[in-house]
Amino acid sequence: MGNTLTCCVSPNASPKLGRRAGPAEPDYESEVYEAAAGDAVAVAPAPAAAVEPAELDFGAGEGHHLQHISDREMPEDLALESNPSDHPRASTIFLSKSQTDVREKRKSNHLNHVSPGQLTKKYSSCSTIFLDDSTVSQPNLRTTIKCVTLAIYYHIKNRDANRSLDIFDERSHPLTREKVPEEYFKHDPEHKFIYRFVRTLFSAAQLTAECAIVTLVYLERLLTYAEIDICPTNWKRIVLGAILLASKVWDDQAVWNVDYCQILKDITVEDMNEMERHFLELLQFNINVPASVYAKYYFDLRSLADDNNLNFLFAPLSKERAQNLERI
Repeated sequence: MGNTLTCCVSPNASPKLGRRAGPAEPDYESEVYEAAAGDAVAVAPAPAAAVEPAELDFGAGEGHHLQHISDREMPEDLALESNPSDHPRASTIFLSKSQTDVREKRKSNHLNHVSPGQLTKKYSSCSTIFLDDSTVSQPNLRTTIKCVTLAIYYHIKNRDANRSLDIFDERSHPLTREKVPEEYFKHDPEHKFIYRFVRTLFSAAQLTAECAIVTLVYLERLLTYAEIDICPTNWKRIVLGAILLASKVWDDQAVWNVDYCQILKDITVEDMNEMERHFLELLQFNINVPASVYAKYYFDLRSLADDNNLNFLFAPLSKERAQNLERI
């Protein structure tokens, strides 16, 4: 689902963001991460005279069945229960965390007899079909980022604890030179604040809506694998690391680490590299996102939007729009 994963730190012009032309400085080198899978077992060959013909017939005896590596590493029951970012049948974490607020909101409206008011959502009829311009293959960028940041908001708000790691702690690795008051880390960020942070990165790096969905997959995979929580002290660096990795895996012309240093002026390339290395190690270098998992996250994000009245922009289906959808 993307190009080869690389971590580039060269100051030369990246394939996506332009820079001033000039000779390359020899002090910088590109770093390439390679994940090797599988176990190699060396077995000493037995002397030819000691081997009977019957011993070579592995198919005739029992206990010689070669177990698939996925069966050995991750039992299916455990995987479905704890790794929704790996398996399409497991429920996404963000959607389950949001249901607490959704149920409380509906209960409050029922007890207080709050009227839903005038219906603004448009529904299809016999003569008119209303559709939005977002599809699983080409999601709407603005709405997708809103949905992803809403999922991050519920992750922070309804977290189980405050488990974290030093590499993601903004107090140990600040993103800005300005001193951040300690009070900032004691309150959960609002959805609009998370949205502005993510939108700025996506706009400056020219990232796609599909990259936003993969970002959420990596974020939930990190929380599951590393057994940590996303909270006020670490959410910015976790989100930044997930975006950095998703852009390299998904985009054919990925943004380099040094480019993010031009977006976030006070962060260094060395810090970006170290964070990316830790992120990959915590993911056990599992950067694969199956199409079925991607589709599950897309439709669960739509359900999240519907539960929070974050409606997609509907418009009547015309002949021209139908032809565009067919081409997509």
